[in-house]
Amino acid sequence: MLTLLNLLSAVALLIWGTHIVRTGILRVYGSHLRRVLSQNMSKRPLAFVAGILVTAMVQSSNATAMLVTSFVGQGLMALTPALAIMLGADVGTALMARVLTFDLSWLSPLLIFLGVIFFLSRKQTRAGQLGRVGIGLGLIILALQLIVEAAAPITQAQGVKVLFASLTGDILLDALVGALFAMVSYSSLAAVLLTATLAGSAVISLPVAIGLVIGANIGSGVLAFLSTSMQNAAGRQVALGSLLYKLIGLILIIPVLDPLVHWMDSLTFSPQELVIGFHLLYNTVRCLLLLTTVKPMSRLCAWLLPEREEQNGHAAARHLDPTALATPSLALANAVRETLRLGDLVDSMLEPMLNVLRGSQTAVTQQVRYLSEDIDALYNAIKLYLAQMPREDLSEQDSRRWAEIIELSINLKLASDLIERMLRKVQQQKTAQRREFSDVGLQELTGLQTQLLANLRLGLSVFLSADPESARQLLREKRRFRAQERRLAHAHVSRLQRQVVQSIETSSLHLELIADMKRLNSLFCSSAYVVLGGNETGALMIDGVPDDAHSP
Repeated sequence: MLTLLNLLSAVALLIWGTHIVRTGILRVYGSHLRRVLSQNMSKRPLAFVAGILVTAMVQSSNATAMLVTSFVGQGLMALTPALAIMLGADVGTALMARVLTFDLSWLSPLLIFLGVIFFLSRKQTRAGQLGRVGIGLGLIILALQLIVEAAAPITQAQGVKVLFASLTGDILLDALVGALFAMVSYSSLAAVLLTATLAGSAVISLPVAIGLVIGANIGSGVLAFLSTSMQNAAGRQVALGSLLYKLIGLILIIPVLDPLVHWMDSLTFSPQELVIGFHLLYNTVRCLLLLTTVKPMSRLCAWLLPEREEQNGHAAARHLDPTALATPSLALANAVRETLRLGDLVDSMLEPMLNVLRGSQTAVTQQVRYLSEDIDALYNAIKLYLAQMPREDLSEQDSRRWAEIIELSINLKLASDLIERMLRKVQQQKTAQRREFSDVGLQELTGLQTQLLANLRLGLSVFLSADPESARQLLREKRRFRAQERRLAHAHVSRLQRQVVQSIETSSLHLELIADMKRLNSLFCSSAYVVLGGNETGALMIDGVPDDAHSP
């Protein structure tokens, strides 16, 4: 019982070490990894090499799978290069297995010792997070050693020997047992190292060891697929493709297995070295051969796991990946993308107002209601996503960005409610009371609405880029809008004095719409103040130019 407990605790330590390494690297190099994996990956060889390097950094193909499926699920990466990265991750795992066969017993305590010193002394700095990575690497090396040591007494038990004796080289049965090994140990790397140890102690024969290694690869694919069960279809397609590639590898190796084993038996290497060498050779050859098939495989996966259509007109969040919450820079970038999508929905809600004002479109109630429901759903998703972020771990810059996202999402939600009320008021005036704006009044309102659309789009651009010059331009446009709004209100009063019948009938609605548009403009332009701070946002003048100079 104690031996089994030691094995389970070693597996838990391996999982924890992998988690620490992954989160530590993402906190230090998260934005760089995101950029490397999401851009310039159109060439398959480049994506393949990226998969090898990233897996070597995070020490786990499962961790790489979580990163890649997250990016594909958010629409940052296409499925084809993602599959190429996953093939590279399999080769990266095999390379790490070879590295870990060396005597690294001295490295684990050194990494843990130095990592703890750096992490505790400089927790919020890059050096502190690199210390966190060092702790994780040390724990991984230690856990792999403990797994092998804890499994040794188990393999000597009489019942286990009988179990291994039943493995006579049947590739399918051996692969099934190897897959179970990988799933129980939560690591194909640990399963391969354990298999090499068993082969070195003559508990299993070389053909059985090869079957276990192939099965361990399949087990890691099953683990990755199960880990993505809560993601959208796009993310799960990556894990499915990786699993199918591992199953194809099993099919391809069966015809050449016997001559391959005979050739390996003739070599002078130890059984342990032969197992590790086969793992590296098998993954390298398999992945290079299958690298040419990533496009057909992506089409197959998209057919097997199609994207589900959104139901009842409700928009679902596309970019709010829960697995990125442990990495503030990635989580905030996800929230920014979803907030921009929220802005696009508000844009779509505001654009039909032109036709409604002109009277050429009256039946927009259903469309507006659907858009309003979508905006509510996305706003709530963004709000809850940001609420789950541990704010105490955020840097000062990330804290400011967190506040910016919350503020803009609230403003966009308020804007959508205001636009809905405006459209209903206009519809009621035109359909129930059969009243029309005067030609001049209609021209004034449509001009303001056009300016509103432009300011909304410029405000979203300022929020994304944080460019000071664009922020100044947005403030100039805001003050120009305010000057225009005052001028048009005075012009409307002048038409009332001239007894223009249409202006008299629609006077209340006309002035209400102008006031509502003024509020909308303030909501859309708020991002400029965040970018510029309090130093360059004087109420009456910017760049030495008074407001009135910008009015038409």
